[in-house]
Amino acid sequence: MVLEHAVLEVLPGQEAAFEEAFATAKALISAAAGFRSLRLSRCVEEPNRYLLLVEWEQLEDHTVGFRSSTAYQEWRNLLHHFYDPPPTVTHYEDRVTIR
Repeated sequence: MVLEHAVLEVLPGQEAAFEEAFATAKALISAAAGFRSLRLSRCVEEPNRYLLLVEWEQLEDHTVGFRSSTAYQEWRNLLHHFYDPPPTVTHYEDRVTIR
């Protein structure tokens, strides 16, 4: 399992519109091969900042499969105009988990 991590800086005042667009966009990513789960959290201290965590079976499911798909182009069209600056996306593998 690979965890995608992205901090999304949404233009101030656009939070509600972003969340509405995300409600549509989440169906695009959840249908992708290798998708496991998604979590979108809003920052308490900076309400225009969001944390997106997506679990993928393997890195290439995100970097090759989803990003080269027409669904990703729709995702970009729905969401990317809300970001300033563009998000930095990184990927992680678990080393220690406590539940």
